[in-house]
Amino acid sequence: MAPLIGITGKANVGKSTFFSAATLASVQIASFPFTTIKPNRGIGYIRTRCVCREFGVKDNPVNSVCVDGDRLIPVELLDCPGLIRGAHTGRGLGNRFLDELRKAQALIVVCDAAGASDEEGRLVKPGTHDALEDVKMIEYEYDMWLLHLIKKEWGAIVRRTEILRDKLTKLMADKLLGLGINEEHVARSMKNIGLDTDRPGAWKEDDLLRLTTELRKISKPLLVAANKIDLPTTKENVQRLEVEGYLTIPCSAEGELILRRAAEKGLIDYKPGDSDFKVVRDEALIDEQRRALETVRSVLSSWGSTGVQNAMNQAFFGLLNMIAVYPVDNVTKLCDSKGNVLPDVYLVPKGTTVRELAYRVHTDLGESFICGIDARTRRRLGEDHVLKNNDIIQIVAARAK
Repeated sequence: MAPLIGITGKANVGKSTFFSAATLASVQIASFPFTTIKPNRGIGYIRTRCVCREFGVKDNPVNSVCVDGDRLIPVELLDCPGLIRGAHTGRGLGNRFLDELRKAQALIVVCDAAGASDEEGRLVKPGTHDALEDVKMIEYEYDMWLLHLIKKEWGAIVRRTEILRDKLTKLMADKLLGLGINEEHVARSMKNIGLDTDRPGAWKEDDLLRLTTELRKISKPLLVAANKIDLPTTKENVQRLEVEGYLTIPCSAEGELILRRAAEKGLIDYKPGDSDFKVVRDEALIDEQRRALETVRSVLSSWGSTGVQNAMNQAFFGLLNMIAVYPVDNVTKLCDSKGNVLPDVYLVPKGTTVRELAYRVHTDLGESFICGIDARTRRRLGEDHVLKNNDIIQIVAARAK
């Protein structure tokens, strides 16, 4: 399974609109805080150039979709209700919402880059609120919630480390496993901030907070979807977010939702992430729809896209360093056992080996693995061969007796 991406942010910034645009799921959308009162899960798609173009073949996707040579790979998204300051103390059901985010491997933080909603999510005059502070608030609330969880176990961890000489990184990872934090995350975090792992009992509160922040950055990398780029007050906030070092994707979630719904009804020709669209049923449009589409077209002209698909792609290919690989049963015909050409594509982390891919496809393939075969070079690949993006690999395994 591909990683789960969490969509979060303060109340009333367009998270549910972003989620609905990315998934075309039917969720409640309205201009008031706390529209979402429970998490939504849905399937979105990562868009990447399909290898069918390179090989000049007509593919028959099974676990994904190919549209005009672009492969759309399904991924799972989690839309969490809006967070407010004090969420880590339980304010606004914050503890429950933060607990939902623990399931995600990366976060898309949707912010109101137009500065048109205050700290509580109430609508204000565009440009009067600081979008940067909203992103920092989300980080702070998650850090304080995680710090509280660590401190609950800290006494026992210190005793076992300093008296029983148990391994500190493993002890912490065992306690935080349910948050998607592993021993590598813990070890990297401690190294990055230079903590003395032999004497954790000497750490101060500030040391634990620095560790918590580093753990969050490593185990829950985030990007900012700077929403509402159709408003003129957005550009300055986008620039400020970029200067602060955030991976920032300018977005118009509402514009993307308009385009996807119009495309779904056959009114326009549009693929998620395109820089323009073509009206194909002008006679079926009413004036209000035409005006809405032209407004979105002006966004595309100014920004290059609505940003929603770009944010999705960046979450997987950027934050999580995923690559796309195509397992096949026959490297000559590029097909599976049923004759489907390029049937499946898997998103796997960079550094994945051929044998690890075999296990991803099926446990039996991993256990009976003999070798892989590269479709481009026809070379035999050993189990430790590291895969590259867009590799097409036949997995050769021993036949069951």
